Amino acid sequence: MANFRILIADDHEIVRQGIRAIIESHPGWEVCAEAVDGQETLRKVEECNPDLIALDIGMPNLNGLDAARQILQENSKAKILFLTVYDTDQAARTAMQMGAKGLILKSDAGKELIGAIETIQRNSVYFSQKVNHAGLGSDLRGNRRSLEKDTLTPRESEVIKLLAEGKSTKDVAALLGLSVKTAETHRSNIMGKLGLHSVSELVLYAVRNNIVQATGSDGRGSGDHASGDHSAGDRSLGDHAADGSRSSDGSRSTESDPVVASSTEGNVA
Repeated sequence: MANFRILIADDHEIVRQGIRAIIESHPGWEVCAEAVDGQETLRKVEECNPDLIALDIGMPNLNGLDAARQILQENSKAKILFLTVYDTDQAARTAMQMGAKGLILKSDAGKELIGAIETIQRNSVYFSQKVNHAGLGSDLRGNRRSLEKDTLTPRESEVIKLLAEGKSTKDVAALLGLSVKTAETHRSNIMGKLGLHSVSELVLYAVRNNIVQATGSDGRGSGDHASGDHSAGDRSLGDHAADGSRSSDGSRSTESDPVVASSTEGNVA
């Protein structure tokens, strides 16, 4: 079986080295190329056609968001995992809206990168639970919704769980003994009640509300994966860098990403 090929795009060499070390510690994964800015990312994607792009949001010449938009315009099935220093709702909403498969904080890459890539490799999505999301009673775009409107029926709860686990509408119908049309109606009602507009948003809602757990390949929840005994997952990104150094106080990276709201659409609502 061919290796799962990953392109790393980040303008900081120490970050690229750390990410490369984590990726190459995983059997069956390889780094097919590296890029230092958005323009080079586009060229390398065309040259090596990676299976996944680990993409920094804040890069010179062309930022990660705009690079991702161009990549997804060319190939809507491209798997993009954003890396960011922003612990914000806005970052997650923007990533989901454009069709990215995941987002993790750079400071948590040592713990979450393996699980995130494993999840995306299985054609699911991974958004770090440490990224702040809208609270219960709000939809993913931050609009207040009534608790009554947000309440799902028992059947709708069964449907959303199966959809969030990656089942198709046809699969849901077969598993629950429904007609495909009835399953489609349940799905439509769920999306309307919760103000969701994509499968990525539905999965994030299900994870956030403990309907399903974001799991790694070993079946453990993402929290367990982060605290488990995986040799790569237990080490911080800095520990994987070439010189093995990190700050004495364990402080997070301070590189600046562009303001996420500065998308070509002008907003992320």
